[in-house]
Amino acid sequence: MFVRYFDHAATTAVKEEVLKEMLPYFSINYGNASSIYSLGRQSKRAIDNARMQVSEVLNCHPREVYFTGCGSESDNLALKGVAFENLHKGNHIITTKIEHHAILNTCKSLEKEGFVVTYLNVDENGFININELKSSITDKTILISIMFANNEIGTIQPIKEIGEIAKLKNIYFHTDAVQAVGNSRINVQEMGIDLLSMSAHKFYGPKGVGALYVRDGIDLKKIQDGGHQEKDKRSGTENVAGIVGLGKAIELAYKNFDKYNEKLTSLRDYYISQVEERIPEVKLNGDRKTRLPGNANISFKGIDRRSVIIKLRCKGNMCI
Repeated sequence: MFVRYFDHAATTAVKEEVLKEMLPYFSINYGNASSIYSLGRQSKRAIDNARMQVSEVLNCHPREVYFTGCGSESDNLALKGVAFENLHKGNHIITTKIEHHAILNTCKSLEKEGFVVTYLNVDENGFININELKSSITDKTILISIMFANNEIGTIQPIKEIGEIAKLKNIYFHTDAVQAVGNSRINVQEMGIDLLSMSAHKFYGPKGVGALYVRDGIDLKKIQDGGHQEKDKRSGTENVAGIVGLGKAIELAYKNFDKYNEKLTSLRDYYISQVEERIPEVKLNGDRKTRLPGNANISFKGIDRRSVIIKLRCKGNMCI
């Protein structure tokens, strides 16, 4: 049965080329990357290659890339790692009210540990107010965490401007780029990003693997005890197949980036125009232009969103 899938912000299918790259690491090159014999060295080289693939996209050094179990883990490691390592400098964190729960709930957890968190408002299109950000900074502020692009309405924040403010004030800047990787050009050097989270399954890679970019010179308090993998920042036997898949997926995502995203933007704009033309009293949520190329978030006045989903599901003969 042919399925028209409209929820790539939630997850994507693993590309055939990615799966092909991963398969040998399940049954042939299955060595533990921490072991010193040849089978283990093969796995270590595969991880190093994936690290290189990520670094080439972000414009960073491979040693600044740490592999995790998912985007949520990357967010936790970034926020808690920076917070607890820099408690001697201050206990104030700035984020927004529209972050993913991986950020919001981590901040709530940190508040219980004595940290103070400022949650910035956003306007009707989902943008933060730069002046509010500036006025929220205190001499106790140690971290600003603002998502690159919103997972619901697709709004892309002024990341470079935020990075400049953070650098000027000598504050670390983290961005949850889970939705942005594969959909936006990201240059951590030019944008002033100190830490960045991603998750493979958002850009046609496998579930259960993510990555965290950490600028050289930034110390993180590890939040998971165990072995000494990932330079003693993320304990646990490496998911070699998953990491290989992430590396291949991010490489493919940017191989034909401009052509793919131009097509995606065109389809998005056509979809929005057709909905607005055919259905009365609809509202596009988020900014019309400064949004992810594949995002179209629309409200229907007086209609419950769950009812729409159920009716569409039944129309596709999937009433189960």
